[in-house]
Amino acid sequence: MFDEDWVYFQAPLAEMTFINRIIEGCDYLGVVTALDGRKGLGFVRTTKDTAGETKEVLQSLPIPVRILSRQEALAAAGQQ
Repeated sequence: MFDEDWVYFQAPLAEMTFINRIIEGCDYLGVVTALDGRKGLGFVRTTKDTAGETKEVLQSLPIPVRILSRQEALAAAGQQ
C-alpha cells in the first residue's frame, strides 16, 4: 500500500500547502499526499527515477523538512 520508492517527510503543518505547490511546480517529480496532516507527515508518490531529486528539492526548501523512511513515517502516523 505504501511504496518504498515514495519519499516520506515531516514538515511544519503550516507549510504543507507550500510543499505541495513546490512539488506540483516540478510536475515530473510526483504527487504530494498527507499521511497525517495534523502531524505534518506526508509523502510524495515518486518513482525510483525521481525519488532522489525529490529529496533534494524538499531539503533545499527554506523550511525545516525531515526526510523519513517508510517505516518511520508509518510509525509516526500510528499505521505500522
